[in-house]
Amino acid sequence: MKYMLIMRATDEAVESFKEMPFEEVIEAMGKYNESMIKAGVLAAGEGLTDAAEGFVVDFSAETPLITDGPYGETKELFNGFWIIEVSSREEAAEWASRAPLGPGSFLEVRRVTGVEDFPADNEWIQKEEGWREEQAQRAQQ
Repeated sequence: MKYMLIMRATDEAVESFKEMPFEEVIEAMGKYNESMIKAGVLAAGEGLTDAAEGFVVDFSAETPLITDGPYGETKELFNGFWIIEVSSREEAAEWASRAPLGPGSFLEVRRVTGVEDFPADNEWIQKEEGWREEQAQRAQQ
C-alpha cells in the first residue's frame, strides 16, 4: 500500500524553522530519507516552494478563477510530501512518527489509491493501467 505523508505547519513552527541552521535541517531530512530508502519504503518525496510562489485554481464559477498565493492560513498549506510504500496503515504511522519535524509541525497521512480501488471493467481504469505500463517501459529504456 502506498501512503502520502503531507507536511504542514503552524506559523510558530515556520518561524522556528527559520531560526534553525539550514545545514541541520538538510542533514535531518537527509538522514530520514536515507533510512526510508535503505528500508525500501520511499517511493517519492519533495519539498515545495513558498506558497507566495504558487496559485490556486478555483472551479466554483463557470470560468475557473486563478488566485496567486499566498492563499490560505499557514496550517492549511501543504509544504512538502513523502510517498511511502508499506504493508499496513500501522507501518505508515510508524514511519510518519519518525519524521524530523518539531512542535507545530504535523503530517497528514493518507492512503494513495491504486487501480485495484476502482472497477476493473471501467474503460478509463483499463486505459490508466495501460498508460502506467507504457510509462514504466519508457523509464526503463
